[in-house]
Amino acid sequence: MQFENVLAELDGFGKFQLWMILLMVIPRVTLPFHFLMNNFIAAVPSHHCDVSTLDDGDIFRNLSQAERLAVGVPVQEDGTPSSCQMFAEPQYHLLLNSSNVTDLPTVPCQNGWVYDNTSFKSTLATEWDLVCDKRRVNKATATIFFMGVMLGAAVFGYLSDRFGRKRGLMISYVMTTVFGFASAFSKTFTIFAVTRFLTGFGIAGISLIPIVLCIEWVDIKHRTPVAVVMSMDWSVGTVLLPLVAYFVNDWRQLTATVTAPLFLAMITWRLLPESARWLISNGKVNSAHYYLSECAKVNHREQFMADLKPEVLSKVIFVENQDRKYSYLDLVKTPRLRRLTLLIGIVWFAVACTYYGISLNVTGFGVNIYLTQFIYGAIELPTKAFIIFSLDKIGRRLNQAGTLVLTGLCIFCSMFIPREMGAYLTAVGAMGKMFAEAAFTTVFLYTTELFPTVIRQNGLGYSSFMARLGVSVSPLIFLLEEVWLPLPSTVFCLVAFAAGLVATFLPETSNVRLSETIEDVEQTRRRSITMSEEQSPL
Repeated sequence: MQFENVLAELDGFGKFQLWMILLMVIPRVTLPFHFLMNNFIAAVPSHHCDVSTLDDGDIFRNLSQAERLAVGVPVQEDGTPSSCQMFAEPQYHLLLNSSNVTDLPTVPCQNGWVYDNTSFKSTLATEWDLVCDKRRVNKATATIFFMGVMLGAAVFGYLSDRFGRKRGLMISYVMTTVFGFASAFSKTFTIFAVTRFLTGFGIAGISLIPIVLCIEWVDIKHRTPVAVVMSMDWSVGTVLLPLVAYFVNDWRQLTATVTAPLFLAMITWRLLPESARWLISNGKVNSAHYYLSECAKVNHREQFMADLKPEVLSKVIFVENQDRKYSYLDLVKTPRLRRLTLLIGIVWFAVACTYYGISLNVTGFGVNIYLTQFIYGAIELPTKAFIIFSLDKIGRRLNQAGTLVLTGLCIFCSMFIPREMGAYLTAVGAMGKMFAEAAFTTVFLYTTELFPTVIRQNGLGYSSFMARLGVSVSPLIFLLEEVWLPLPSTVFCLVAFAAGLVATFLPETSNVRLSETIEDVEQTRRRSITMSEEQSPL
């Protein structure tokens, strides 16, 4: 008897599973809010030097604001005031003749900046003047957050395999809530950076654990639609984010607003089941029997569980040593698993790096930041409908490789579209975002199927660690434009193409039972099963 047979008898996609997926929507909708919020809280509005320090008498004080700006700040080639330079002293002659300003002495801003508050009431840049010489610090705020996610992925991967999916999820809820609100009320940038790092650390668990918990509770034929449906909450959240950010345009209020749903998630946490697969693999058959009985009750299959005794469950998943404690080292101890770990790590790095390379560049496509973010989110919704079909028709491996190559191709094409053609740039960027999201949806499901139950969360934790490493690097890649303007796009393009090639070396997992132990992975060939075999009697 296999665990898949038990799930089939209990209805592997009944009301119990649907209720569990619904409960997961509450915390997971906060993911895109936090992951992409940096586009808004770290936005840099138009700004120029505060010229009040140039006040040298009645003449200056009698000038209008526009005239003070004209005599105090040089004009750039596009006709806008310089963002980082001001004249050393008022240039009153410019009120009569502004044709020659190249030889006039300028200095860096001496008394701070004046910001345009039309789109944003307050951002990190305006709060702590993270512009001009400090612009790299502002860009690093995304990297700081994703470094927290990177470390959290590794820790929560281990905790979830060691102490259970449900406990790990509660710790994640509490950490994200506490440090999310702490970052919203930070008094200094240093405190904000620390609390934002810890928020990322905590939210890593919300990113990883729910998808594993749900996949381990559904039967084979429903794994694909469940994984895709669960990823829909990300797309919905991505669409909602610009709407929320438009009306809540103060960075402190926005940070608190996107963290608030986790209070409801903590209240509903008790209603979630623990993974029966994990419980059986760790010798907790009585607890597994309890949750399976709850599943049977909700799905109206009570009779089957009445006949299935707890001691029988210990034989459903064969584990040589139930006292053995698994860790990340088990990912590289055996040859096939070691090869798998290397390949999937490269794919995750590239998928995340390119996805966020597009997502964090919403100001680089010539359209309003709110509209661009909305388009990026909306384009993901039809992508999910397509990916459900393609994952089952052409398999995981070709989907993974194909979506990565197409993402790279869109980035490559965008390099040759002039910035003035904003609509075309946005269209190509949206297509790239669509394929990047398809790659992300695929890799979550693919990785969950590739790693065995005993170290599945460790495997996903390691994979997410590699992904967040890619995300952390992504904002820094944009700084390469100071060397050569197309260089960031070139790097993203090459990363996507290389990972697409690597993905072709991964094994196919479509219509294959989830492996339970490391020994399952090390077998020479895992047999595919048909739907009729899945529904065969015990």
